[in-house]
Formats: sequence, structure tokens, C-alpha cells
Amino acid sequence: MKFGVIVFPGSNCDRDVVYVTREVLQQPTRMIWHEDSDLSDIDVVVVPGGFSYGDYLRCGAIARFSPAMQATVEHANQGKPVLGICNGFQILTEVGLLPGALVRNRDLNFICDRVLLRVERTDLPWTSQYQPGQVITLPIAHGEGCYYADETTLAELEANRQIVLRYSDADGTASEASNLNGSLHNIAGICNQQGNVIGMMPHPERAADALLGGTDGLGIFESALRVAVTA
Repeated sequence: MKFGVIVFPGSNCDRDVVYVTREVLQQPTRMIWHEDSDLSDIDVVVVPGGFSYGDYLRCGAIARFSPAMQATVEHANQGKPVLGICNGFQILTEVGLLPGALVRNRDLNFICDRVLLRVERTDLPWTSQYQPGQVITLPIAHGEGCYYADETTLAELEANRQIVLRYSDADGTASEASNLNGSLHNIAGICNQQGNVIGMMPHPERAADALLGGTDGLGIFESALRVAVTA
């Protein structure tokens, strides 16, 4: 399997993802410059965190027009896996691959912390290595991570089982206290209806090596690898 990690001016988590895919998982990985539109050699696209184009106008608002993201849309429409992390999640909503939007955190503060998450779906290319209802710990670092959508969209997400991760307590309860940024329905990650595109605000790449204090995020990448191996 070959991973592709998109690099925008302002990306700062791209090399973290590359470390996981290339060094931890030992998979071929190409860093894709934002002006590159050829993804023909890529199996899995990762849109990493950071501040693409300085987050001018609105988070992800400029990145959506990049040649690399237009190629990513085509990649996703072919049913191939796409993962957006933090700013990458924001970009996926801006480009229309995922519904809703990420807005300012409830308390208008940048949050850098570790959070508990309940895994809602384990039948996706990105989550097969987890157990249903499993509670994992991942880092977050964002100022605009509050997931918002209108009531109709939220109802569709619930009905279609598109919510992949929710902020939760240690026992898996999606409480208000566990929802640090105020996301509606405690949403931390969602997927498209087909299930090949997932966006999440927490950073799995920062919890994929025991040297960093935890490996709960490694399952995201191992799941994608397992799908490729068994396909």
C-alpha cells in the first residue's frame, strides 16, 4: 500500500503522519505538494493537520481549491480511502467530501489536550482494528474544532451511522463535561455515506508510537493497511 500525505503551505503535522506510515508501518509514502494533481500512484490519501495557507479567510477555505485537493476529490469518488485530520477535517468539509463545518470552540480558546473518545463504527476501512464502543485516548490541538451542522444534517448523520468518534467519559458516556470544544452531538469524527472518507479533529498520528506515551491512534492507520492486505 502506498500512502500519500498532502503538504500545504502552513501544514505542520504532515511529517508526523509520514513518520507513522513510513517508519512505524514500513509502508511506501509520498509527500504530495499542494500544486500536484497526479495521485495515480497513491492508494490512501491523508490530509494532515496544521494551518493550510495560514487559515486565511476560514480554516480550509483556500486549501479546497488546490490541485491536490481536487485530485483528492476524484480519488474519494473512486471509492479510495481518504483521511482528514484536524485541519484536514476542516478542508474535507470545505471541499464537500463531508457535511457540516468546524467552527470556533465553544469557549473561544485554543485547546491542546488529550481527550477520551468512544469508537462508534468498527466496520470502516479506518476503524476495523477497534472494538465497538471502545474508549481511546488521543491528543487534540485546535481553535476551530467545534463540529456544527443543521438539524437535518445531524439527523442524517445519526440515521446513516456516519458518526465515527464521539467525545466521551472513561465509561463511554458522551457527556457535556467530556465535550471540550462544544461539538454538536459530541462529534469528534464522521465519515461519508460510503465510508471511505473520514474526518476527525483528534490526532491519531500523535498517539501511534509508544515513545509518545500511547498507541491508541495507531489502529486508524493499521485498519487502512489491513483493508489493503485483505482486499
